[in-house]
Amino acid sequence: MRQPVTRRLQAALATLALAAAAGGIVLTAAEASAAAGSATGYATQNGGTTGGAGGQTVRATTGTAIHAALCGRAAAGTPIVIEVEGTINHGNTSKVSGGSCNTADGVIELKQISNVTIVGVGGGAVFDQIGIHIRESSNIIIQNVTVKNVKKSGSPTSNGGDAIGMESGVRNVWVDHTTLEASGGESEGYDGLFDMKADTRYVTLSYSILRNSGRGGLVGSSESDVSNGFVTYHHNLYENIDSRAPLLRGGVGHMFNNHYVRLNSSGINSRAGARAKVENNYFEDSKDVLGTFYTDAAGYWQTSGNTLDNVTWSSPGKDNNPAGPDMKSTTTVSIPYAYSPDAAGCVPDVVSRTAGAGKGLKVSDGTCTVQPPTEPTPGPTDPTPGPTDPTPPGGTNLSIGAGSDGSSKAPGTSFGHLRDGDLTTYWSPAGSTGHASIKWDSATAVSSVVIREAAGSTGAIGAWRLLDADAGTVLASGDGAGTISFPRTTLRKITFEIVSSTGSPRIAEYETYAG
Repeated sequence: MRQPVTRRLQAALATLALAAAAGGIVLTAAEASAAAGSATGYATQNGGTTGGAGGQTVRATTGTAIHAALCGRAAAGTPIVIEVEGTINHGNTSKVSGGSCNTADGVIELKQISNVTIVGVGGGAVFDQIGIHIRESSNIIIQNVTVKNVKKSGSPTSNGGDAIGMESGVRNVWVDHTTLEASGGESEGYDGLFDMKADTRYVTLSYSILRNSGRGGLVGSSESDVSNGFVTYHHNLYENIDSRAPLLRGGVGHMFNNHYVRLNSSGINSRAGARAKVENNYFEDSKDVLGTFYTDAAGYWQTSGNTLDNVTWSSPGKDNNPAGPDMKSTTTVSIPYAYSPDAAGCVPDVVSRTAGAGKGLKVSDGTCTVQPPTEPTPGPTDPTPGPTDPTPPGGTNLSIGAGSDGSSKAPGTSFGHLRDGDLTTYWSPAGSTGHASIKWDSATAVSSVVIREAAGSTGAIGAWRLLDADAGTVLASGDGAGTISFPRTTLRKITFEIVSSTGSPRIAEYETYAG
C-alpha cells in the first residue's frame, strides 16, 4: 500500500513544484490553518463548513497557481488552505490537470472537490474580470477577496458573468468579507454577483459588499429550479443594485442586519414558494425592497425589526406584489441555528466598519460593537473518532436484495458487489474518491452501516461522509472503514462518500441495519 502513496505524493509535489518554478505559488509548512473566525448561519448546518482547516497552507499569486494547488493534493477531498495575494486575471489563469481537480482556463474552477479555503492575505487579493465557479463541490470557504467586473458578454468573459457562481449539488459554502462588484447591468455584459442554482444548499454570505450591478444574485435559475435554499445573508452592504437582492425561488432565505442602499427597481424578491425571514435590516433610498416581483408565482416572508428610510413602493398588480408599505408577514420561518442580530438602527455604522475585503475581518458581537474575529472552534464536520471494528449489529442486513449505484466505478467492478454478501467481490471508484449508495423502493429505517474493505485494501479508506441522499444531509463523518452508528433515520437511499484515501479503496460489502 505504501508504494502507490509514495507515487501519488511525488506526483503532487511535482505539480506544485512546476507551478512554483513558473512563479505564483509558495509551499509553506503543513499545519492546521483556516480562515479567521467560524462559519455562521446556514453554513453551520448539514455538518458545518470548515473549508481547508487542518490541511496544508499554500500561497498563490496567480490563477494558475490556485489551480496547481488544487491539483497537487493527494485527493479531491484533501483539505487545503490557499492564501492568495495580488491580482488574478485571464493572463495568469490557465487549466491545470490532475486527479484531484477539474479546472479550466479563464475561471477559478472549484469543481468536484471539497474541503478548500481561499483567503486573501497580505496586500489583498483581486480577481479582475475572472469569476469563481463552484460546481459539484462541498465545504468551501472564500474569504477576504475582491471579485470585480466579471462579464458574460463582450471581452473577456468568465463564469457566465457571475462574480461567484454555484451550481449542481453544491453544499456548505461560506463566503465572508468579500467585495463583489460590477460596472453595470446585463446590457453592459454583466450578470449576477452571487448566484446559486441546480440544488445548492447551506450557504452563508456575511460581511460582504455587493455593488454597482444590475443583479445582486439569485437562488434558483427558473421557476422550476426550486431545490436550492437554506441561505443566510447577514451584515452585507447592497449598494446601487437594480434588483435581485436576492431573487429567491423556492427554499428558505434568512436576511438580517444587511444595509441596502439604492435598490433601484426591487430588492428581496421572494417567489415560487420561497420563504424569506427578513429582520433587523436597514433599507435606505430604495424602491420595492421586499415582495414578489415580475411573476405571479407567489413567495412569502416573515418580517421584524427593519428600518425603512426613504423607501418607495409600487402599486400591486398581477405580476407585482410589493410587501409595503406596511411589510406585514405572510408566513413564519423557523431558524435552526443560534444568532444575535444587531438592532437595525446601528446596522449602517456596523456594516460600514466590517463589510468587504481588507477590513481586517472585523465582526459585530450582536450588540452593535465591532471586534476582531474569534479563532475558529472545532465544527461538527471535524473528523470524529474512527468507526469501530466491523462486527455487524444485530438484525438483518438490509442491503441484501436492495439496489445500489454510485459514482464512476473502476474497470471490472460492480455496484452489485456491494450487497451480494460475498467478501471476495468488491466495488471500487474510478479514482481515489467517489461515492456508493444503497437504495430501496420504499422508505426504510436505518441506524447503522458496516463498510467492509476487500482483502489487500484494508486501511485504504480515509475520510468519509455518510449521507441521507433523500434530504442531502450528513448522517455521520469520520475516518476509516468499519461500523458507523447514527440516529435512526427513515430514507430510501443512503450514500457513503469517500472523501480521501491512500490508494485504491475497495468496498467488499456495504451493509445496512435497522438497529
